[in-house]
Amino acid sequence: MEEFSRKVEEAFRNVETKIHEAAPHLNEKVAGASAHIEKDAQELIAYLNDEVVPAIRTQSTKALRVASEKLNELAAYIEQHRQG
Repeated sequence: MEEFSRKVEEAFRNVETKIHEAAPHLNEKVAGASAHIEKDAQELIAYLNDEVVPAIRTQSTKALRVASEKLNELAAYIEQHRQG
């Protein structure tokens, strides 16, 4: 049993050593990925502000104009049938 305990402790030390050796590389990878994600997020926000929002505003005003025309037609229809 003592031999088993010694092997388990040795295995844990080996794992711990490998983790400590890998940590700087892993931190570097995470930092790089984080910078890339931040850059992509900024580009997405710029795209939304520069392209999507103006398009939505344009489409919204067009939709309001169409709705206004339809409401005008409905009002005329109601007036025509009320008088008739």
